[in-house]
Amino acid sequence: MLLALNKPFNVLCQFSPEGGKRTLAEFVRQKDVYPAGRLDYDSEGLLLLTDDGRLAHQLTDPRHKQPKTYLVQVDGAVTDEAIAQLRAGVTLNDGPTLPAGAEHADEPAWLWMREPPVRFRKSIPTSWISVTLREGRNRQVRRMTAAVGFPTLRLIRVSVGGYALDGLAPGETRTLLK
Repeated sequence: MLLALNKPFNVLCQFSPEGGKRTLAEFVRQKDVYPAGRLDYDSEGLLLLTDDGRLAHQLTDPRHKQPKTYLVQVDGAVTDEAIAQLRAGVTLNDGPTLPAGAEHADEPAWLWMREPPVRFRKSIPTSWISVTLREGRNRQVRRMTAAVGFPTLRLIRVSVGGYALDGLAPGETRTLLK
């Protein structure tokens, strides 16, 4: 079985309670499925859950290099130079990243309101980029955008491998494979 969940903002990527924070148990009623990979507490979007260990391994093991695509709202008007740096790979404190797919993006028309909303500052614009990775280090997209001078304000995963968010509202699930 494979489920897609649009994980809401500020939800832990686990079923067991911890520190009074919201968990996947609030949204996933299917028994005996587990996250195939992780999505940070303060990130949103596509999370795949499965009861098939082999499938989970195929989706998450770095050797399989499954692409993961994110829409990222950043602080400031992102430059072509920053996009080029992301495409070339960025050196982080744990070493260089692989080159990423990166491009300017528009705020999507389908975007839902986030609670709480992203901070607004009159004097500093925000912009959107699309970033595709084939590796998955801890908080990698956030660290990469910060390294090129544009800290992440909002991070939404829209696809993993051949699976996409495709109109799921926050907290909704869809069965992809039975």
